[in-house]
Amino acid sequence: MSFADSYLGRLRQLVGNRLILVPGARIVVEREDGCILLHKRTDFNMWGLPGGSAEEGENIETIIIREVAEETGLVVSNVKPFAFGSDPRYETFEFPNGDRTQFFALIFYTRSFTGEAAVTDDESSAVGWFAPDALPDMLPNMARSMEAYVRFRKTGEFQMI
Repeated sequence: MSFADSYLGRLRQLVGNRLILVPGARIVVEREDGCILLHKRTDFNMWGLPGGSAEEGENIETIIIREVAEETGLVVSNVKPFAFGSDPRYETFEFPNGDRTQFFALIFYTRSFTGEAAVTDDESSAVGWFAPDALPDMLPNMARSMEAYVRFRKTGEFQMI
């Protein structure tokens, strides 16, 4: 689906660049060897976790399953939430086109997926698997999500970030 056809794209046509509040999800996809799947975003030219915003009629699990498939070609299953990102200092962005957004993201993890990771849309310029202790430069909210995942793995406690 193109951005213009998405719920958010149609909303932007009505409200322009003003700040909007957007529910969505992101996910840590972990391979058996512990490496994490990232995609290099075309909007900021930085690495991030797969994820995105809600479309009309979707539940939160449907959002993350759809977004992973659209951005990486993988089909994920057995997704489990471990954190919620809502701190406006990290979840508020101005995109290169001037659109301003504050995200509220339920953050999932999974080790269950099928397929081979590949660039499958125009939102990504690359995909790759990275060791958690050797991650590339990431968007600040994505880096915080990874830090929360590490804390979650150590403590088992749900993370509010």
